[in-house]
Amino acid sequence: MPQVRLTRPSQELLDTIYLCQQQQEWYRNYLLSLGESPLSFVGKVSLKDDPIAVAAEVREVIQFNLEEQRQIPTWTQALSHFIDQVEKVGILVMVNGVVENNNRRKLDPEEFRGFALVDELAPLVFINGADTISAKMFTLAHELAHIWLGESGIFDSQIFNPPDEAVERWCNQVAAEMLVPVAMLIERYDPNQELILELSRLARIFKVSTLVILRRLFDAEFLDWNNYQEAYQEELERLLALERKAAGKPGGDFYRSLSRRVSKRFAQALIASTLEGQTLFRDAYAMLGVSKSDTFDRFAHELEVM
Repeated sequence: MPQVRLTRPSQELLDTIYLCQQQQEWYRNYLLSLGESPLSFVGKVSLKDDPIAVAAEVREVIQFNLEEQRQIPTWTQALSHFIDQVEKVGILVMVNGVVENNNRRKLDPEEFRGFALVDELAPLVFINGADTISAKMFTLAHELAHIWLGESGIFDSQIFNPPDEAVERWCNQVAAEMLVPVAMLIERYDPNQELILELSRLARIFKVSTLVILRRLFDAEFLDWNNYQEAYQEELERLLALERKAAGKPGGDFYRSLSRRVSKRFAQALIASTLEGQTLFRDAYAMLGVSKSDTFDRFAHELEVM
């Protein structure tokens, strides 16, 4: 069970954690049946390690290339690529804005942005899909730091404010350095330009949100705390308004969304195990959140499992 910092977590959050624990337990047992070895990076570092060095190692392990990120045309594509890179090294990444597939039970990003369930074989990261694209990028990087540290945890809404806990503060430092190395930011920042224009320019360079750039400008002492807070609130409101507008448009591909919701890596393993007769279809349906065989079969084809 992750280390919960909330005094009264909602039932939606608790149910989401429980569902992820069930999926993680299945995947762990599946890997054990295959004779897989523990992942060497889980719990590899401690709070005594330099966040800059750890960020560099995480980038190297998942092959997160900053120049490559710059070439990706949109933040949505950048996030998708980021998730794929993380899953390739054995970490399950699940993104959902509701409890399972119940649209009436929405997850509140003001309560939590994500969490990590650390396990040496089957580490899992959950990202609140109701959050902004920018926050999802930072949340994934933050939870990776938790996995390297070997400590489960919930990431709350104070994503860009200095948290009190040493662990959360350290994970924030690793995440920020991973996405926007401060040395590179200092080289590229032009203090003579208007802030809003400079934010957009730097966001395009690093392929991250303007909110992440704002935080890094504060870290590099280009902004004081009051100016940072004021700029952050204004920019957050602007981004939320844009995403609310986009949310009113028709949704994307159902099966692509499903693979993100339950983790593509997890879904491929579960479907393969089911088709091989190792897992009951009813159990697979329950873990995938589907109820029809046609949906299961189509999903299997989409994932190229059958």
